[in-house]
Amino acid sequence: MPQDMPPVGGYEAVQYKRNLPTKGMFQPKFMLAAGGALMLYGWYKLVVGIREQNEMGREKMWSRIHLIPLLQAENDRDLVRRHLADQAREKALLGENFKVYNSDRYVRPTYAALPAQVTKEK
Repeated sequence: MPQDMPPVGGYEAVQYKRNLPTKGMFQPKFMLAAGGALMLYGWYKLVVGIREQNEMGREKMWSRIHLIPLLQAENDRDLVRRHLADQAREKALLGENFKVYNSDRYVRPTYAALPAQVTKEK
């Protein structure tokens, strides 16, 4: 049985290279430069945004620091109002105010949040 042989003169060349022009804006160097410029712009906007967030946080913290005396004074007025109401209630119930402390020094009341029903296990 005879073997198949190539045609006389050989086969034509197989085209494996790309036949695209590399002229214009679609050259790799231009695409790389455009991608880099876009990334630099994104990083710039990110850094500006982070700095703005930091500044807003600093401003928020300073506004809270400056409001502390006002809030403390409001809390003190509320405590005095509660204390005087408690004294008036005690006087109405008992007829006089009893000293519960050994000194006249003001002691800030402490409030503890307790559940409505406290059960004890036996």
